[in-house]
Amino acid sequence: MTDDLIQQARDALDNAHVPYSEYRVGAALRTSDGTVFVGCNIENANYSNSLHAEEVAVAEAVKNGYTEFERLAVTSGVRDGVTPCGMCRQTLAEFCDEDLPVVCDEGDGETTEYTLGELLPNTISLGTLEAAEEKRDGD
Repeated sequence: MTDDLIQQARDALDNAHVPYSEYRVGAALRTSDGTVFVGCNIENANYSNSLHAEEVAVAEAVKNGYTEFERLAVTSGVRDGVTPCGMCRQTLAEFCDEDLPVVCDEGDGETTEYTLGELLPNTISLGTLEAAEEKRDGD
């Protein structure tokens, strides 16, 4: 099943818009009912407005009413084991618990699997925001 998810992430690479970095990234996100949403990176001349593959996949899923996710696969055009960046990790943490498997394509049929918690320990969450507010109110 992981191989299929990696393949879907690889297929998403074909739609990446990367005229500046030429670094294509694809992601495939499986929901709890098995539906898969894919994303690719979409660059903009103003890099800060670029969209990352994982964000695009999450946005497509949420737009379609899905917020429970089972697994994420990420690949790049050079199959270098790319992992989601910090911004994408935080976006994933909004919808996923720390046990979400994140499968990264190393190429040549090899993958490395992490959990979201390994990639983003001590995430910012509703709980951490509430704790900070309680601490402020208590002082």
